[in-house]
Amino acid sequence: MLVARAITTYYIVPMLSKFRQLTLFAVMTVFAQVAPAAAGPDSGLRLLMIEQAGCAYCVAFNRDVAPIYEKTEHGATAPLFHADLREDMPEGITLASRPYVTPTFILVGPDGHELSRMTGFPGEDFFWPYIAQMIEEAEDAVAASAVN
Repeated sequence: MLVARAITTYYIVPMLSKFRQLTLFAVMTVFAQVAPAAAGPDSGLRLLMIEQAGCAYCVAFNRDVAPIYEKTEHGATAPLFHADLREDMPEGITLASRPYVTPTFILVGPDGHELSRMTGFPGEDFFWPYIAQMIEEAEDAVAASAVN
């Protein structure tokens, strides 16, 4: 159905008058500029994934979940970034304790401090609801601290 719709759109656009084509272009241009602003303010949250070479669970996550995560609402709210277990933590990041297991997912607030963490990757069925809960609780905490 999508292919048929794309073909239909392909044939309809050339049939529009120049005025309608320009109007459609103007509306789409305005929408493209307004849509990111309508998505809401940047929460400042980030999801840090601690990984290391040879970690089979890290490979599975990066292969199966990471490409999807960045396209989800969770990925927009808390973008994923990576750090190596054996290296220094990224500048500006303050953790409650040093992670020793990979992968470890650490939700970092706007100030760079750890808000919550998930140690290990037991699979997608566990990951998605747990990350959703972590992000929801962090957003509530950040909103509460902004009010005070």
